[in-house]
Amino acid sequence: MIKVIGITNEFHLITDISINNINFSEYKWCWVDFNEPTDEEINHLANTFQFHPLAIEDCVLRLQRPKLDYYDDHTFYVTHIVREEEKEILKEELDFFVGENFIVTFHRMPSKEVNQVWDRLLSQKSIEIWDTFYVFYQILDKIVDNYFPLIYKIEDELDKIEDNTQNKSMSHLMNELFDTRYMLLNLRHTVNPMRDLLYRMLNSHHLSGIRERREYFSDIYDHLLKLSEMVMSNREVTADIRDSYLSLNSHQTNNVMKVLTIITSIFAPLTFIAGIYGMNFENMPELTWKYGYFLSLGIMGIIAVFMYLWFKRKGWF
Repeated sequence: MIKVIGITNEFHLITDISINNINFSEYKWCWVDFNEPTDEEINHLANTFQFHPLAIEDCVLRLQRPKLDYYDDHTFYVTHIVREEEKEILKEELDFFVGENFIVTFHRMPSKEVNQVWDRLLSQKSIEIWDTFYVFYQILDKIVDNYFPLIYKIEDELDKIEDNTQNKSMSHLMNELFDTRYMLLNLRHTVNPMRDLLYRMLNSHHLSGIRERREYFSDIYDHLLKLSEMVMSNREVTADIRDSYLSLNSHQTNNVMKVLTIITSIFAPLTFIAGIYGMNFENMPELTWKYGYFLSLGIMGIIAVFMYLWFKRKGWF
């Protein structure tokens, strides 16, 4: 579906515009939104706007890395929208063609960020401050702001894993921890390229529209810096929790092995005595002695108690 908004030179907002017979010279600037476009609608990128084939190819191919490309009368931007579905971070691409008198948004899936800015523009009584770069800023700001709830939710999950108030097993906690690390990795693959994109935009000499609103785009860049730091710090937290669990598991295993080793050490001399008197030799005088059985049991008991007390005094038990 293609939606079009046109703003006249008198700052009147026109919505009943068809992409098939649009005349850009009649408007101060236009916003054209390609929402889940069909193949026929995608052809308008080449036939109506005469965009570069490489830019159109980037729109058609899914999940290009966030970037910008300069062209004669416009700039092409690739950005990423993220959302969570069943404890998995899903990324969708939102592309922009931004010129002085037009902005084109292209997305394969419905975008609440685009819809929010679209509805906000329609509800404005005064639109003198609005232009193509201001629309671009508004959508980009919404995209970045929607990264924060995902980070905050991941932080809450990490707190639950660390506290383990539900007394979950170690294997279950480790599975949850690695799922969280995977989500953070996906976010890092989005946040860092978006941060680099904003850095290029702010330091470019070709984007006069962005230089005029530098403070707005700098605010988005600051948010991305914060997000990048939050992602890295949370990944460090997951590494610390993982190491703590592994150390605790190793400590518990060592304690079990220590107890079993001590028990084995206590029974070793007892087994030695039992092995000697279990041999079927005829000339063993203790076998015919009346109190031999009780004496051997007593010696074995004394040895066991002595070794237990000695291990305990050493702090090994």
